[in-house]
Amino acid sequence: MFAPVPTVDVRYEVLAMGAFGARPGLAAAELPAAEDALSSWLRAVILGGQGRYAAARAELSAVRRRTADPVLLSLAASTEGSLLRQLGWHAAASGPDGRAAALALPGGELASVPAAAPDRVDAVCDALTGLAADALGAGRLALARRLLDRSRAALDPDGLRWRAWIRWHWVSAETALASGAAGEALPHTREALALAEAAPSVRHRVKSRLLVAAATAASGDAEHARALADTVAAECREHDLLPLRWACAMLRSGLSDPAAAGEAAECAAGIARRGGRFRPPGAA
Repeated sequence: MFAPVPTVDVRYEVLAMGAFGARPGLAAAELPAAEDALSSWLRAVILGGQGRYAAARAELSAVRRRTADPVLLSLAASTEGSLLRQLGWHAAASGPDGRAAALALPGGELASVPAAAPDRVDAVCDALTGLAADALGAGRLALARRLLDRSRAALDPDGLRWRAWIRWHWVSAETALASGAAGEALPHTREALALAEAAPSVRHRVKSRLLVAAATAASGDAEHARALADTVAAECREHDLLPLRWACAMLRSGLSDPAAAGEAAECAAGIARRGGRFRPPGAA
C-alpha cells in the first residue's frame, strides 16, 4: 500500500515561484490573492523585486494586520527595510531592520504554514544582514562587519539556507568594495553566484551576477565587467526586475556605456510611477 501523497497548496507554490523561484516577473494578474499573512509577505517580496513599491508596502501592512507571529512580522520588517535601502534610504531602513531583529532574536516559530516557509533563523539572518547593509550605507564599515559576523554565527555551516548565505555574501562583498578591497569582494560575489546558480531563484542569480560585474569593474577589468553587465541588463528586462535594471544601468554608465544613462533615467521614472522615491543627495 502506498503512503498518501501530501497535498500542495497551489497558491503558496505560485507565490514562492515568484518570490524565490523561476518567475520573479509574474504579472499582478497572475498573483494569487493573499488570504493570510504569509501569502501577503510573499506577494510583497515579488512586488518589491519588480519595483512596485506602493503595492509591496500595502502587502506588508496586510502582514501586520493579519498575524501576531514574531517571525513573520520580523520577515515583513526586514522586507520593509530592504525596500527603503533599494531607494537609498539606509538610515530610515535601520528602523524596520531594528524591529526585525528585536522580533526574531528572542525566539518564536511560524505556525500552521507550509514546511518550506522561513523560520526564526532565517528571520534573524535577514535582520542582522539588513542592519549590516544599513550601517554600510551610513559609512559605518566596522559596525557592518560586526553585524555580518553575528549573522554568520547564526547560519548553518552546510549552506542549506541558500537565501541567507547569498545575502550574507552580497553585503560582505559590498562592505569590501566600500573599503576599497576589490580583491576581497570578488570571492564573495563568486560564492554568492555559485550558491545562486544551484538555487531556484532567478532574482538571486541576477543580483549575484550584477555584484560580480561591480567587483570585476572595481578590480580594473572594465571590458569583462561591461560584458557581464550587459547580460544582467538583458535578464532584468526579461524578468521585469526594475530596481536591479536601474542599478545595472548605473554601473554601465560608470563603465562608459553611452546608452546607460538614458536607461537609468527611464528606470528611475518607472520606479517613481510604481511608488518608489529615491533619497535625494544630502537627505538623511
